[in-house]
Amino acid sequence: MTGTEGTPIPESAHPHPVIEENERHGRLTARPSASVAVAGEPGTYRVDGQALLRVPPAAEKPGGGGPYWLLVALHGAGGSAERALDWLLPQAGSDALLLLAPQASDSTWDVIRGGYGPDVARLDAALRDVFRRFPVRPSGVVVAGFSDGASYALSLGLANGDLFRTVLAFSPGFMAPMVRHGSPRIFVAHGRDDQVLPITRCSRRIVPELERAGYDVTYREFDGGHEVPPELATRALRWWVHGSPED
Repeated sequence: MTGTEGTPIPESAHPHPVIEENERHGRLTARPSASVAVAGEPGTYRVDGQALLRVPPAAEKPGGGGPYWLLVALHGAGGSAERALDWLLPQAGSDALLLLAPQASDSTWDVIRGGYGPDVARLDAALRDVFRRFPVRPSGVVVAGFSDGASYALSLGLANGDLFRTVLAFSPGFMAPMVRHGSPRIFVAHGRDDQVLPITRCSRRIVPELERAGYDVTYREFDGGHEVPPELATRALRWWVHGSPED
């Protein structure tokens, strides 16, 4: 690090000493491995009592399938893990896809109610459980969300871009990463007639900010309100998997 005239500043003299990042900074520690043996059956299960996991039919095939892609789905304010699965499950037909839907510890996510902490910790615990039981490709983990869940997905995605290589944000209101790691690709979609989180105050402000920061952003506006059109969710998932613009 250098001073204003290019003179190196000794670490011990820096006014902001390095601190260990943890859940209070929105940091997740769980990491996937593609070499883990499958230990699970197809279906939808509770994980650590605080999340739902959907396991595809491929898990019962010889060898158990995998390595899998993993999508973490975050519900909106007042929502539930079940509802988060509902809006993605019809589009998630791949035998190679695991879906994990955590439940917020309150009516919405911790950062929106005062600061990172309990929801980061419970998501980290759920991820550790999934990564322990299923082979997940390290480059194939995405976080997605709708409304408050989209705001949280952007916030966690930017703080954990070394885990979430992609972020899917449907009708986000804001983003609030305390730290930033990695360079995730980002898909943002928003309805032009959204009366809950108006597009002019939200995505039309967020997207340029992301682009100025150097992120690779794909942005789609659609005719509609505060919703996730099924066809748009399908296109976003295809964009994620294929790694290129969906149209």
